[in-house]
Amino acid sequence: MPRSPRPAVPWWKYPILAMGVLYHLWYYTLMLWSIIGLFVPLFRSSRKVESFPRFYRFARLWAAWILNGMGLFRKVTYETRVPWDRPYIVVANHSSELDVMMCYRIVKSPTVFIGKAELAKIPLFGFFFRRSSIPVDRNSLSSKRQVMEKAARRLERGSGLCIYPEGGIPKDPSVVLAPFKNGAFKLAIESGTPILPITFANNRLHFPDFFQGGGPGLLRAHVHAPIDVTGMTLADQDALSERVYTVLLNQLKAFGRTP
Repeated sequence: MPRSPRPAVPWWKYPILAMGVLYHLWYYTLMLWSIIGLFVPLFRSSRKVESFPRFYRFARLWAAWILNGMGLFRKVTYETRVPWDRPYIVVANHSSELDVMMCYRIVKSPTVFIGKAELAKIPLFGFFFRRSSIPVDRNSLSSKRQVMEKAARRLERGSGLCIYPEGGIPKDPSVVLAPFKNGAFKLAIESGTPILPITFANNRLHFPDFFQGGGPGLLRAHVHAPIDVTGMTLADQDALSERVYTVLLNQLKAFGRTP
């Protein structure tokens, strides 16, 4: 069947889209210069797994450099006080590249990110991504198995994990929250690590895809109470996934996001 023609873009949106392109270019410029500025401490602290907590402190500084430089202020609310002296499996909705920087700023305990393998190909950024995070090829079953093994080892060493269970940023911006994959919940149950759900309200509004606009403003997020998995078995992973999905979806609705 022939594809339906794309709807015409109203003329008054062109200046907004042009500003969005410039905003994205400014983001990539900040990305370059922030990594160059922090190259020495990032390089030294990423050489060994044992020095990851030190690397994570510099990564949090890098994230602040990016967000502040983009004029993105943050308002984070908490359901309860979160003890940061322990690891968590952070589970958040995924709608923008800003999600990673926001997680770095919110989560204070050292946390390893699981992300798409394509990120490892980005010049300079990819170098540190390979050294500090766990790349996954979503089209390879063997890659997914290796990722689970590496993630389990990092949990054993005391690091937390950040996993976006939607499996990537939904291509359709009208999707409020895509179905979850169960990897994060399986790891949580097997390792006994609590889940820390985080809901992002409007990251996509301020930083969508390259040709869709974006700009400075206030980013909002809500940190939910950690979910204890003590006593759960793998038979509970579907129920745990559904529970976290409901928590995030209800908060997105509270933020005014509706399907």
